[in-house]
Amino acid sequence: MTNFSTEPYVVNIGPQHPSTHGVFRMKVTLDGERITDAEMVVGYLHRSMEKLAEERTYTQNIPFTDRADYLSSMSNNLAYCLTAEKLAGIAVPERGEHIRVIMAELQRLANHCMAVGTFINDAGAWQTPLMWLFAEREKILDLFEMTCGARLTLNYMRIGGVSFDLPDEFVPACRRFIDQFPGRLDEVEQMLLENEILLARSKGIGVIPTVAAINASLTGPMLRASGVAWDIRKADPYSIYDRFAFRVPVGENGDSYDRFLVRLAEMRESVKIVDQALRALPGGPHKVDVPLSIRPPVGEAYARVEAPKGELGFYLVSDGGTSPWRFHMRPPSLINLSLLREMVIGLTIADAIVSFGSVDIVIGELDR
Repeated sequence: MTNFSTEPYVVNIGPQHPSTHGVFRMKVTLDGERITDAEMVVGYLHRSMEKLAEERTYTQNIPFTDRADYLSSMSNNLAYCLTAEKLAGIAVPERGEHIRVIMAELQRLANHCMAVGTFINDAGAWQTPLMWLFAEREKILDLFEMTCGARLTLNYMRIGGVSFDLPDEFVPACRRFIDQFPGRLDEVEQMLLENEILLARSKGIGVIPTVAAINASLTGPMLRASGVAWDIRKADPYSIYDRFAFRVPVGENGDSYDRFLVRLAEMRESVKIVDQALRALPGGPHKVDVPLSIRPPVGEAYARVEAPKGELGFYLVSDGGTSPWRFHMRPPSLINLSLLREMVIGLTIADAIVSFGSVDIVIGELDR
C-alpha cells in the first residue's frame, strides 16, 4: 500500500462568511481535514467606542453600549448605568430597580433564543426550532417596543433609573408571554435533546476543561458549562437580584452540547425572575432627577453584571468633568473567545463551526 503524505495549507474562514456570525476571521491551518493551528483575527468592525466616549457626557454614552452587544442592549445599558451611579453616588428608586431586572432578564431570554437557534443551525440539526425561537424573541422585542419605542438598540436605561415608566399594557402582555414561554421551550427541547444530528455534532466537540475555563477568565454559560457555578447575580449581587430565588445551571463536560443545555436551563430561570419581579413591582417613581450633564467627583468605579454572554463590566474614571476621563469596557464576547484556538485544534472545519457557534459572540463587543 502506498503511503500518502500531505502538506499543511491555510484556509481563511471569514470575515465575510455566514458561520462567523459577523465580520470575524478564523485563519486555520489544515493537515488533510484536521485543524493543526488556528488564528483569531478581529478588528474589521472597530469603531473606537471607548475613545469616542471620553468626549461625550455620561448620559450621551449610553447609546454606545447599545451598539456593543446589539443583541443584549438592556444588559449593556444596565452595566454602564450601574458604573456611572457608583461613581456619582446616585441611588435608583425601587420601581426603577424592578423594571431594570425585568428588562435585563427579558433581554437574557431574547439573547439565548438567538444563541440557541443559531447554534442549532450551525450544527445542521433542524431549521424549525430556529424559527420557533425567533418567533419568541419577536414577542420580547414587542414588549421592548411598547415600553421605549425601539426593538434592537434600545437606549432605555438611564443614570438614576429608566427613561420611561412601563405603559399600562406592559404587565399583562409580559405576564402572558412568561406564562406561555416555558411550554414553547418544552417543544424545542422535545425536538432537540435527543436529536441524533445535534448529539453527534456537539457532544465531545469544543471541550473546555474546568481548569482551563477558570484560567482563561471565561464567564457566563461558557464557564458554567464547564462545571463552575459562578453567576454574578449570586456571587456579587447588584441591583435587587439578592431578593429573587433562582438557581445557577451548570454542565459536566464543558462541550458544545453542555453550553447548549445551560442556555436552555438559564431561560427557565429568567422566567422565574421576571415572574417574581412582576409580582413585587411597586409603585412610585421610575427614576430620580439627574442633571443632563452630571459631574461625578474625582475618582474611579467599576461595576459588572451577569450579561447573557457572561461578565460585562465598565470601568470609569472621573476628573470632575462632564465626560469620563477614562472609559473602558470588559466585554464577555472577547474574553470567552480566547480559548477558541484550543477548542478547535484537532477538529475538522465543520466541527470548528459548531465550537465557534457555541461561544455566542457579537462582533461589536470584540471590536469596540
